[in-house]
Amino acid sequence: MPGNAGEYRPSLAGQLLVASPAMTDPRFAETVILVISHDRDGAMGLVVNRVIGSGPLRLLLETMGVEDSDAVDDVRLFFGGPVESHRGFVVHSPDYEGPTTQVVGDGLAVSFETDVLQAIGDGEGPAQSLIMLGYAGWGPGQLDGEIRREDWFTAPASPSLVFADDLDRVWERAMARAGFRL
Repeated sequence: MPGNAGEYRPSLAGQLLVASPAMTDPRFAETVILVISHDRDGAMGLVVNRVIGSGPLRLLLETMGVEDSDAVDDVRLFFGGPVESHRGFVVHSPDYEGPTTQVVGDGLAVSFETDVLQAIGDGEGPAQSLIMLGYAGWGPGQLDGEIRREDWFTAPASPSLVFADDLDRVWERAMARAGFRL
């Protein structure tokens, strides 16, 4: 349900949205979302704790049109959100900068094109990365309304949480960062 488009809070870009324990939408239950952009026109974020599959990086790169890769590592593929689920994004450490890279917080960046995938495949990419399909999007004032209804809580983002290996605990840890004990 959209919030009042006339009301607006300061930008949450670079922060985490943590789903309320009462979240009823199964796509977002116990999710943690890195907010990429948030302004009067709406908001965009990427779910950082929902894996949808894993497999050889080389096959993923071929699927996304990146050729001539000798990549041998397996990677996890994340559900970034339900919007444009065919579109890829990479959340990564800021040690890589490509033409579409946007820094979104301390120690966090996102790239929107296949150049970062090519760099990862060539062994020249960021030290840490999450490869995602889709994103979460909100219209003007919608996210602000959902936060007021306490569908979401906010917490400071950190690379240790965003790039955590123990995905089963990311939501709990993010809730603690938001000031809640479960």
